[in-house]
Amino acid sequence: MEKSGMKFKWKLAFLITIAAPVVGLFWKHAQPVLENFGTEEDLVFADIAWLLTASCLVLLMTPGLSLFYGGMVNKKNLISTMLQSFISLGVITMLWVVVGFSLAFGDPIGITIDGVKYGLIGNPFQYLFFDQVAELPHKILGPSIPFILFALFQMKFAVITPAIITGSFAERVRFIGYLFFIGIFSVFVYAPLCHMVWHPNGLIGSYFGVLDFAGGTVVHISAGMASLAGALFLGKRNKPNHEPSNITYVLLGTGMLWFGWFGFNAGSSFGANGTAALAFATTTISSATAMMTWVLFDRIQGRKISALQACIGAVVGLVVITPAAGYITVPESFFFGAIGAIVSNLAMNAKFLKKIDDTLDVFACHGIGGIMGMILTAIFAGKEGSSLLHGGIGVFASHMVVLIGVCIFSFGMGYLIFFVLNKFVTLRVREEYEEIGLDMSQHGESI
Repeated sequence: MEKSGMKFKWKLAFLITIAAPVVGLFWKHAQPVLENFGTEEDLVFADIAWLLTASCLVLLMTPGLSLFYGGMVNKKNLISTMLQSFISLGVITMLWVVVGFSLAFGDPIGITIDGVKYGLIGNPFQYLFFDQVAELPHKILGPSIPFILFALFQMKFAVITPAIITGSFAERVRFIGYLFFIGIFSVFVYAPLCHMVWHPNGLIGSYFGVLDFAGGTVVHISAGMASLAGALFLGKRNKPNHEPSNITYVLLGTGMLWFGWFGFNAGSSFGANGTAALAFATTTISSATAMMTWVLFDRIQGRKISALQACIGAVVGLVVITPAAGYITVPESFFFGAIGAIVSNLAMNAKFLKKIDDTLDVFACHGIGGIMGMILTAIFAGKEGSSLLHGGIGVFASHMVVLIGVCIFSFGMGYLIFFVLNKFVTLRVREEYEEIGLDMSQHGESI
């Protein structure tokens, strides 16, 4: 009976995968709404070249994340952990083309306040199968680059976000359950947040005035809170303590993440301009400062300076600076990295959080790091009236209200997805499979 049930679930996954290209082949594409688009004369070739490069850099972050996570887990779970990141490149790319981009950047569906419509989610049919996505620039979303390039750049963010969550339940999740989870998470958590923050008429970005330059809220807080939900729902591993399988993988993965993050942050300027250069500088300075702060903070507390902890510190610095990269000064980026590293380090070593088996401390690094980034952005962002230090007391208050709301939404929806999905697909592996390791029990492979 169990084998029959398993076959059905894999058949369902296969049918969903095959349905997309078949339906897409016969989909009748609507004519683009030309008044939304510019002309070929509006294209700026320098911007196109930079966004193509930035898109490649952001794509590289997902394989980098797989090495970063894979090196931290037990050897018998290395392949499984790495594959969970890699498979997101397949699942989310297909989902984004079919409906994800429409949900994130389609015309707003939401509420009307003072005669203005603010979106909670995008029209799911507007760009179905990248319908209306053209080689021409969109006048609002990307006025100097082809619209399809804007869509593909944003796709890379959608790909890495659910991959980040994998570190929280590593070494104990069934692969089939994970495949369904990342698809559902992307539709019901990532896409709405992306729309509300980054669409020109999104509720969070437009009405509340919340600033998120490159994904502190959309990517890191959402992934961090969903990670906490996953760790709580799946429970502790049978043997939580283990030695990392390969620190050199962690070092290599960190380097790829740091390198790719320049596309993540500097690419979010959507042009080859001064803002991109500023974001490039603040990104690397925050990461460098966080790395040094992290290892020295460890040392003064009696812990040894380790390569693993240096890598974690560097990534936390990248997370913290993400929402503010193009809004703050270089000296301020030093502070972002330092304070972010200290707070995340304290969270990672807090006794009450250690009771939760968040395998790779995703919540402490991405969740807390993203929260700190959002708070610091609301304090320091340099645009007049956009932060606490620049006359924006009301905007700061809005950031704090939205921060609480986003945390509740991401955690609550994440937990609900785990709970409901588990009714149809058992998410946790059997005890004997966990003992064998996921590499062999789930994939029949070993290093």
